[in-house]
Amino acid sequence: MSALQTIALDVMGGDHGPAVTIPAALNFLRTSPETRLILVGQQEVLQPYFKTGLPTQVRIQHASQTVGMDELPSKALRNKKDSSMRIALELVKRGEANACVSAGNTGALMATARFVLKTLPNVDRPAIMTAVPSVRGQTYMLDLGANIDCTAEQLFQFAVMGNEFVRAVTSIDAPRVGLLNIGEEEIKGNEHVKRAHELISASHLNYIGYVEGDAIYIGNTDVVVCDGFVGNVALKTSEGVAKLLAHLLKQQFRRNVFTKLAGIIALPVIRRFRREVDPRRYNGASLLGLRGIVIKSHGGADVLAFENALHSAKKEIHANIPDRIAHQVAAHFITHEQRAAV
Repeated sequence: MSALQTIALDVMGGDHGPAVTIPAALNFLRTSPETRLILVGQQEVLQPYFKTGLPTQVRIQHASQTVGMDELPSKALRNKKDSSMRIALELVKRGEANACVSAGNTGALMATARFVLKTLPNVDRPAIMTAVPSVRGQTYMLDLGANIDCTAEQLFQFAVMGNEFVRAVTSIDAPRVGLLNIGEEEIKGNEHVKRAHELISASHLNYIGYVEGDAIYIGNTDVVVCDGFVGNVALKTSEGVAKLLAHLLKQQFRRNVFTKLAGIIALPVIRRFRREVDPRRYNGASLLGLRGIVIKSHGGADVLAFENALHSAKKEIHANIPDRIAHQVAAHFITHEQRAAV
């Protein structure tokens, strides 16, 4: 099987495993017949899904082990060398696949990907990045949980990686980059954030300075940079607020016969609203900074959500994300070093 446009799929990962990943894979192939898939998992579990035979774009790669969703990353890395997650990443390393997609344990995926694929030159740590809906379309955030504590230099690297990613996958030539902070004033923020502000300000990025949490959804910035602790809390809080709004809206429309009638009249608008903010549309976070493409799907993803993660992988393959990021990080790193030497 050619490595061209080939995705290695960890079919055993996530809360639902093959019951979701295989239907999603087949749906994906209907709209992407030029892409090949390597389904990595326990062959005896996968075979019953293909009683009439494998599609021509699909092959199964046996892996005898799986990584539990609550398993310690260190344990998975040490004891699960034949896991579906590990084998999928190994396929990317060997060039048999252009990308890996997994809904498995986030910590284990990050640790294993970093061990197997290694980071790009001048990149200290990989970062998790995803898009969220905003007033003007989408905002891309990183890091979302891979790195709890970050140095100023690492935040600077995240800014460069996020900037190049958005340039590659959108029509935005000069993305607006903002550094998430507790205020827009120069005096606010901890020392790491202040130092990162200085580094990004001195770069060639289209840096708009500090931004507060509301900027993520207002849409006045394209890339929001933060450490993994802050980013993950912000993302999960936003998901909770979305669920609260849906609950309150449903309650209001059920109050009496008149509100129920209003709800029926507003149903087309409500459905469009739900489609716009549906998190399944944005499923598929990128692990940036690795020597290969790795997409992390939400562990509880359904078929539609997981299919979108596969489309994210396809988009990154076409955009050649790792090479583009490597080039830009190297360019900014050299510039920064030259500036520091003056």
